[in-house]
Amino acid sequence: MSIRTRFTIWRPFAVAAVAALIAAFLTPATAQAAGNPRESRPVYSYAHAIREAVWVDTGLDSDGDGKTDRVAADIVRPAEPAAQGRKVPVIMDASPYYSCCGRGNESQLKTYDAHGNIVRMPLFYDNYFVPRGYAVVGVDLAGTNRSDGCVDVGGRSDIRSAKAVVDWLNGRAKAYSSRTGTTTVRATWTNGRTGMIGKSWDGTIANGVAATGVKGLKTIVPISAISSWYDYYFAQGAPLYDSGPDWLADAVESDAAHASCAAVQRKLVAGAPRSGDWTGLWTERDYVKDAAKVKASVFLVHGMQDLNVRTKHFGQWWDALAKNGVRRKIWLSGTGHVDPFDYRRGAWVDTLHRWFDHELLGYHNGIDHEPMADVERHPDQWVTSAVWPPRGTQATTLRPAAGPQAGVGTLGLRTSTGTETFTDDPRQSETDWAARIATPTPDKAGFLTAPLTHDLRLSGSSTVTVTATPTTSTAHLTAVLVDLGPDTIRDYSDAAEGITTLTDRTCWGASTAGDSACFLRTAAKTKAVDYTVFSRGWADLGTYADPGRGVPLTPGRAYTITVDLAATDHVVPKGHRLALIVAGTDKDLIDPPSTTPTLTLDLSRTAARVPLVGGPAAFAGAATARWTAPTTGLLGGVRAPRTTHRVPAS
Repeated sequence: MSIRTRFTIWRPFAVAAVAALIAAFLTPATAQAAGNPRESRPVYSYAHAIREAVWVDTGLDSDGDGKTDRVAADIVRPAEPAAQGRKVPVIMDASPYYSCCGRGNESQLKTYDAHGNIVRMPLFYDNYFVPRGYAVVGVDLAGTNRSDGCVDVGGRSDIRSAKAVVDWLNGRAKAYSSRTGTTTVRATWTNGRTGMIGKSWDGTIANGVAATGVKGLKTIVPISAISSWYDYYFAQGAPLYDSGPDWLADAVESDAAHASCAAVQRKLVAGAPRSGDWTGLWTERDYVKDAAKVKASVFLVHGMQDLNVRTKHFGQWWDALAKNGVRRKIWLSGTGHVDPFDYRRGAWVDTLHRWFDHELLGYHNGIDHEPMADVERHPDQWVTSAVWPPRGTQATTLRPAAGPQAGVGTLGLRTSTGTETFTDDPRQSETDWAARIATPTPDKAGFLTAPLTHDLRLSGSSTVTVTATPTTSTAHLTAVLVDLGPDTIRDYSDAAEGITTLTDRTCWGASTAGDSACFLRTAAKTKAVDYTVFSRGWADLGTYADPGRGVPLTPGRAYTITVDLAATDHVVPKGHRLALIVAGTDKDLIDPPSTTPTLTLDLSRTAARVPLVGGPAAFAGAATARWTAPTTGLLGGVRAPRTTHRVPAS
């Protein structure tokens, strides 16, 4: 059941019956004009839907076999409009996960009948939207499942895999009835209006295709998606994982691709040096730089505690889209890397339905006049903003100062003098630092406000400018923002990243024997905490002069660098403290440098620039209490980030 009150028209039974009959014979847009409710209705048979596969020619030969690659596109579409010569729009999910890893919370794979036609399309999209007059297309990225070619992890082959299908849907590319045959197939059943959706790698492909400006792509719904692949593997030169894109390609490729894509693998290794230097490989996989080409609207969804596809991705993408006037909407949850179907199911299906109706069917259902942003303030408690970041948000410079104890300082509006010193300890994480924020420790420098007299809302992306003098030739930096005070939050560090999967099911659309529309229900998994780390950023100090190239440091010399912090929307409540922590290696979130430096911060040249609703005046009004040292002792929070070999999972 949706939490929104649906648009309802009461009418006598006979009139309603006539309206239903009209809807069965008219296009959805015409039916709406005839006076039906402002939403598509499930008037078409899912059981008798047309299920077919085509192989679309990408025009590339990524595996070097002398033939252009064909990518498999599995299609489920309503039979009735096709029989009457009417055309339908398309919802498309292009993915590398359809045979290797599975989709969604239940890791669903594609299944096929004896003729090779799709039986189960993962997730609920086809079950729900095909009866409502949409076609749903699941595309196997090049090098995966039933497609030719090689996986190149967000590069030309990946993006062309999906773009070629959009082109085919609009009559600009060729498709065939088999992987190797010569019989061509035309998409005569669609009007070409396409919406792309997907979580993680799938949503990343939607971002990349939109950044080509391809005609016919009307909207994208990227969920927990990457906007620049460099930022998936590095943070301003600091490595985030002990592997590169070659490992990821190997994880999802088909057996055929494993046998023929060694050359592509070598290019991935060569183009992604572990030094963290920017190369042409990363330029090709940076969609942010091409935001001006985006013609599609964007409904962006991300977990604010996503430590897999970290929130810098949505922040920089959102800002670039805003700069270029792209129509957009956003949902931000308190989860980690989780699909909204698994934390806000009823509202998600309802909102997505109205979004696609508006963007692909042209229904004037008012969704474009509703608040731009939905933000989860507490588990299952949501607030909205007319625009995001909210009006009145201003970048506000907060400055650290030394306190009565070494390493436990203050945070305010005035520039201070003095220094703080810490030594990198790769055994410590952001949770260790925050838990001991009021205790001097050798591995961090912390700065706190007094208890706030009013709530403070930070909304958007922050930066921290640090001037630091290292004792060795290499150094990595971490900066985190912390809300110090008791709260109950989603347990994003748990394996399920903020949800618990239950044993009963809810159903969303029509089912067949081979494809159920019923999915295991979920609930919020919460944890009571004494602090919340809500924004974080990392950098290699060696990139101080050029974020694309690191250089050895001169011990004893001061360097200034600005560290980008991840985007967020967080309220530090009255009575809590806002804290900034600066330290070295954030265990399991960045890799350590080759040396173990001690760094001295010049506090007069160190500052955080944060997006405060109400700006400096709001901070001045909230931080009026007299500063007192917080109570020492170990604070409780979520568990430290787990050591894991992460991939942008489905």
